[in-house]
Amino acid sequence: MEQIKSFTAKLKFCFVTGMMAGIIMGSTAISMIVSYRVDLYHKNIAYLETTIEDKNARLEKLEATINTKELILKDIEVLLEFDGDEMDKIIIEKNINDKYNTLLGKEVKNIDADIVIEVVDNRIFMIEDREYQLHVNKLVLTEVLKIWIMVHPLNEGN
Repeated sequence: MEQIKSFTAKLKFCFVTGMMAGIIMGSTAISMIVSYRVDLYHKNIAYLETTIEDKNARLEKLEATINTKELILKDIEVLLEFDGDEMDKIIIEKNINDKYNTLLGKEVKNIDADIVIEVVDNRIFMIEDREYQLHVNKLVLTEVLKIWIMVHPLNEGN
């Protein structure tokens, strides 16, 4: 009789231990899935916030120069050739847009393309502990300033 009680106690202990291990593993898996989704949402929100800021700045500049009949710069399009982290790409793109936002609303004929290129060409950006060097590949200056920039990481091994 004592052996049966000991066996049932062991069985109950194994059952309770298994249930606890299952609960812990299940909550860990759910936590990992939720944190991955939150990270994706965070990246999406950061991208949308920068887009909204750019659109608002563009709108303000355009409203200020709406009455001119000259060809004016209405938009800035930065096209990055970058294989790194998506958040770093968003930060670099935002910094480049901030540098060119002063050109919005200006007459295209008064904008010097060489100076526009020199603003970011061979510039080094630091993001946390990483450095990136920018090289301007191509620039098109019409009502929309399109600039193609190649981004090279400088300290890959660190």
